[in-house]
Amino acid sequence: MYQLKRTQFVKTDLETCWRFFSAPANLQVITPDYMGFKVLTPVPDEMYHGLIISYKVSPVLHIPMNWVTEITYVKDGSYFVDEQRQGPYKMWHHEHHFKEVEGGVEMTDIVSYSLPFGFLGRFVHWLFVRKQLEGIFNYRVKKVDELF
Repeated sequence: MYQLKRTQFVKTDLETCWRFFSAPANLQVITPDYMGFKVLTPVPDEMYHGLIISYKVSPVLHIPMNWVTEITYVKDGSYFVDEQRQGPYKMWHHEHHFKEVEGGVEMTDIVSYSLPFGFLGRFVHWLFVRKQLEGIFNYRVKKVDELF
């Protein structure tokens, strides 16, 4: 299993930050265009425990694939968790934490994941998956800074 952890300071109040990140449609706003990310299911303005969201992504050679996640935990204004139910990973568990600090919000993402296919999956992770995930989260940092 692998883990990616990112913490970012967001220059806004907790309520505004939570409202933006707990709105499933905004995920498309903070995802790089090259991922071909599209939300396929109608989504509410704010997520809730048990929400299932279907996406289409094209992470490799513009080949589209389906990705389905479930929101498994929500504590309003504090954290939420999404877990993959169908998609490219053997396991995907993404925690989103929000903490009010002086002058803004400390936002932390913790992604725990594993790939299928044993040795081949480890090789593909080393070859590009790790770099791609880091690139996506680097993009998010820049985009969030622009937005807030």
